[in-house]
Amino acid sequence: MKAQLHYIKNKIKNLFSKPYSYLKIAIWLWIGFAFAIMSTLFFVKAIEQNYFNLFGELPSLYSLENPKIPEPSLIFTADSVPIGRYYRENRIPTAYQKIAPEVIKALIATEDVRFFKHTGIDGKALLGVLWYNLKGSRRGGSTISQQLAKNLFKTREKETLGKLNNLPVVSTLVIKIKEWITAVRLERTFTKHEILTMYLNTVDFGRNAFGIKAAAQSFFSVSPEHLTTEQAAVLIGLLKASSTYSPILNPDKSRARRNVVMAQMKKYGLLHSDTYDSLKQLPLTLKLYDYKPEDGVGSYYRQELNAFMQQWCQENGYDLHADGLRIYTTLDSRIQAHAEKAVQEKMAQLQKIFFAHWRGQNPWYNNKYQEIPNFLEDAIKETEYYAYLKQNYSPDSMRILLNKPKKMTVFSWNGDRDTVLSTMDSLRYYKHLLHAGMISIDPYTGHIKAWVGGADYRYFQYDHVKQARRQPGSTFKPFIYTAAIDSFDYSPCDRFRDGFTQIRYEEKGKNKIWTPRNADWIYLDRDITLRHAIGRSLNTVAAQLTEKVGWQSVADYAQRMGIKSPLAVVPSIGLGANDVNLHEMVGAYAVFMNQGVHTEPQLVSHIADKYGRVIAHIQPQRKRVIKPESAWLMLYMLRGGIEEPHGTSRGLYSYRIFGDNNQIAGKTGTSSRHADGWYFGLTNDLVTGVWVGARDRVVNFRSGKEGEGSKTAMPLFGRFLERLYQDEEITSIKKSPLPQPPVKILKPYICPTPYYEKPKNEKEEENTQEDDEAFKVVQ
Repeated sequence: MKAQLHYIKNKIKNLFSKPYSYLKIAIWLWIGFAFAIMSTLFFVKAIEQNYFNLFGELPSLYSLENPKIPEPSLIFTADSVPIGRYYRENRIPTAYQKIAPEVIKALIATEDVRFFKHTGIDGKALLGVLWYNLKGSRRGGSTISQQLAKNLFKTREKETLGKLNNLPVVSTLVIKIKEWITAVRLERTFTKHEILTMYLNTVDFGRNAFGIKAAAQSFFSVSPEHLTTEQAAVLIGLLKASSTYSPILNPDKSRARRNVVMAQMKKYGLLHSDTYDSLKQLPLTLKLYDYKPEDGVGSYYRQELNAFMQQWCQENGYDLHADGLRIYTTLDSRIQAHAEKAVQEKMAQLQKIFFAHWRGQNPWYNNKYQEIPNFLEDAIKETEYYAYLKQNYSPDSMRILLNKPKKMTVFSWNGDRDTVLSTMDSLRYYKHLLHAGMISIDPYTGHIKAWVGGADYRYFQYDHVKQARRQPGSTFKPFIYTAAIDSFDYSPCDRFRDGFTQIRYEEKGKNKIWTPRNADWIYLDRDITLRHAIGRSLNTVAAQLTEKVGWQSVADYAQRMGIKSPLAVVPSIGLGANDVNLHEMVGAYAVFMNQGVHTEPQLVSHIADKYGRVIAHIQPQRKRVIKPESAWLMLYMLRGGIEEPHGTSRGLYSYRIFGDNNQIAGKTGTSSRHADGWYFGLTNDLVTGVWVGARDRVVNFRSGKEGEGSKTAMPLFGRFLERLYQDEEITSIKKSPLPQPPVKILKPYICPTPYYEKPKNEKEEENTQEDDEAFKVVQ
């Protein structure tokens, strides 16, 4: 071994003793350097070309020029008011001009002080990284462009890596080189300002805030152009570690990090020393904002919109939560606001009447007018809280916990109410609540202008416009009259007798008799016109006419005009024996306004991409379902509720909605035992449907004096219309006559009923006299 070392030593000594030794060393060094350069270039080229899929793909030229930054899809009303967005990452892209200069200064000083001097790779910073690593201190040297490359193209995620990913040192080197290459390409493709903008629109600031605009709103409730120096420093400080330096989780660390950022700004001449000395003393001042999808206009409407857009995106190849679509709905924010306010105002009054009506008693009772035993005890068993208690506590402990009072906030029609109640007491309170739904559409286009699905989406997510199905009562009668006029040659002037009526029919091989009675139990005992019969909503005439045209015909016309709910073909079909929803009913009523054409109620008018280019015009489904003459005659018939003596819609005269030749058509409806109150109102501009009732059908008013649709649902329509007509900014809604006949009317229809005194039902008066005090509550 010693001999070998001695030999090598002599060889080296001889090499340096010869005159050409230094030249040979230089040549070998040059060859080594050239080989290193060539190897590096080959390695970089191999990474660029992804030889044998060893390194993973680099972003394509198209991807570089069109970087895909996930953007939320925004929802706008027909009057261009933003009402919501769909996203996975809460990001709202913004322009460079909309970012405060202090944000740019803080970013440059902290992350990449030579940003405007390099072309994607900062050589000086890399040497600094090498030097500090040799000293045992880790320090980052990535430029903003490299960080953008990593954020945009996910260079460190599994799908972008190659077969060498399992080799620790090699994998890291490959990733770094790919980021360098991508950073240089980004610098060649975009300006410095564009790179800064893309970077600030992509970074994660924590608290589900992606991008500077979302972060400014989330932490300070301001737009990015209004961020102050200290606020900008807080946000830029989060980029190092959003959890560690969170001003919410770790305020002391966040304040210290903020001051470090401002110190960097001062160091590089981007912040005056006196300003720095002043600002670093300031405490952290936050004004947090949390975006909640259920907040804002039309929460229930947006629930239905979500289902529509999910299907549309699936069919058309778009990502609803990342492609930045601009969804322009048919909803009008002003009409929607009036609908929500009208529902709140009138339901607050009605709820007060209902509480007084049942004061000292529980409102759930059976067909024998007896209180349902164990109603609350059975209801609580359906809740998640009960299931949790049952799994974790004994029966005695459960009883104690269910009846233990505690602080809570409950819904009321007059606003949230802080109170102290037990779980059972809160359940009892909520079972007393009345609910409502309202939808209003343009009958000619099908555009939905207002959608109030319930009391408050924060408390009740169940939608009473489309999700809920309830018995429509007499609002289903127009399908009887439509069938009679359209197919059986009846006219509004044809007469039927209002008197004791029996309908004989066969069911499952057995002969049966049905005896329909009018809601007030009164018979006129004389022949009346069909227009007067529908105006007064007389069940006897409706039942006779149903027998004439056939139960199946009534079902056929209802389905033809847009009713999709299953219909049992029974003698009482025309009196609303089947469950339906407001959405399909309002579409059916619009047929009368639209000359016999059914137009499916429409949620969206058009959709644009993130650049504002329209990519889809949503066309409604239209189909002629009845003759134009029949449609107009039915519209004239429905005017009878207001124009005929004792019509069920005459209560609308108490609202300031007439004058200026304004005409309104409408139909009231009440289901069995007053469980549901309905109203459909038609004006020249809108067709509106309203439902009112409790969640449980066994909870209702005890008499028609309080519980019929003209007392529960119609007031919501009257107040809604009153508010619309008072709003001068809504020029599209105005008082005007209903449409004139589109064709020559061949059937007789002008046959007004002379005024007469309505017979009184003493029994009905006795039943409702005790409830007079309830109405005094709101007078």
